[in-house]
Amino acid sequence: MSASQAAPPRNTAIRRVLLAMLLGVVVYGGYAIYAGLGKMGDELARFHWWAFGAACTLAFGNYLVRWLKWEFYLARLGIRDVHRLDSLLTFLSGFVLTVTPGKVGEVFKSLVLFETYKVPVARTAPIVVAERVTDVIGVVVLIVLGSLGFSGGLLWAGLGTTAVLVLLVVVSHRGLSIKLIGLVERLPGPFRRIGPRLHEAYDSLATMVKPANLVVPTLLSIGAWSLECTALWVILRGLGQDTGFGLATFFYATSTLAGALVPVPGGLGVTESTLQGQLHELGHVGATTATTSMILVRFATLWFAVLVGFLSLSLLKRRHPGLLAGARVEEAAPATQAAGS
Repeated sequence: MSASQAAPPRNTAIRRVLLAMLLGVVVYGGYAIYAGLGKMGDELARFHWWAFGAACTLAFGNYLVRWLKWEFYLARLGIRDVHRLDSLLTFLSGFVLTVTPGKVGEVFKSLVLFETYKVPVARTAPIVVAERVTDVIGVVVLIVLGSLGFSGGLLWAGLGTTAVLVLLVVVSHRGLSIKLIGLVERLPGPFRRIGPRLHEAYDSLATMVKPANLVVPTLLSIGAWSLECTALWVILRGLGQDTGFGLATFFYATSTLAGALVPVPGGLGVTESTLQGQLHELGHVGATTATTSMILVRFATLWFAVLVGFLSLSLLKRRHPGLLAGARVEEAAPATQAAGS
C-alpha cells in the first residue's frame, strides 16, 4: 500500500467516532423513548448539575491515574526520553478511538509516539493489552468489593477472573505463545507479513505482564476505576437517590466489564442495558431515574473521554506540526495491525 492510498489515521478516527456517535444517539434515544421523554425531562429539571461536573472531574482523575500506568510501562520498556507533557497528551489522545471494539483503537497512541519520538509501534502497542489486563483485574476486584453481602455479584467476578487467567497463562507460557504466532505466520495474505512484528510485540508484552510488573499497574487500575464508580454514585445523589456506594461500585464495575467483554464500540448498548437494568431491578431505582442516571454517567465518562482525546490530539499537533501528516502511515501500519490483532 502506498502512502497515497493509506488514509490518514486522523480521518479514520473521525469517521469511527462519528459512526459510534450515531450508534450512541440511536441507543440513548431508544432508552429515552422507552423511559418517556416527559418523565426524563422532569428528572433532568430536578437534577443537581454540580453532580455532573463532579462526575466529569472524577472521570478525568481516572484518566490521570491511568496515565501513571502508561508512564510505568514506558519506564519498564526503557523508553525514557519522551517529554512528560507529550507523554500525557499522547496517552489522552488514545481516547479519540475509545469507542472502537474492545478499545483496540487506543493503539493509536503507539502510532502517535512513533511519529513524534520514532519509538517503534510494535514495541509500545502491547502496552494497550497490558493496560486492558490490569484494568480487568482492577474492575474484578471492585466487583468483589461491591458484591460483599450482595448475592449474584461473584458470577461476574468469576467470568472476569477466568478471562484474565487465560490471557496470563497464554502470555506467560512462551512456548504456547510462539506456537500461536507460528500459526498466524502460516496463514495466507497479510498474516504472514506481520509474523515478525508479533514476535517483537510478544517480547514487550511478556515483559509487562510479569508478576513484578503487574502489582503497581493493578493497584493504579483499582484506584482509577473506583473514581468512575464514584462518578455514578455522585450522579445518583444528584438525582436524589440514596443508593449505597458499594452498590454503585458493583453496578458500574459489572456493566463496565460486560461492555469490555463484548466487542462492540465502547460497549455501546451492552454497558447501558446492564447498568440501567441493575439500577432498576437490583438497586430499586425507578425506571426513569435509572435511565437518566445511566445516560448522564455515560456522557460524563465515555463521551467526555472522546472529547478529551480530540482536545489532547489538537494540542499535541500544535507541539508537533508534522504529526499524522500521512507520509509515515505506511511504515507504522503493519505494526499497528499486529498489535491490534
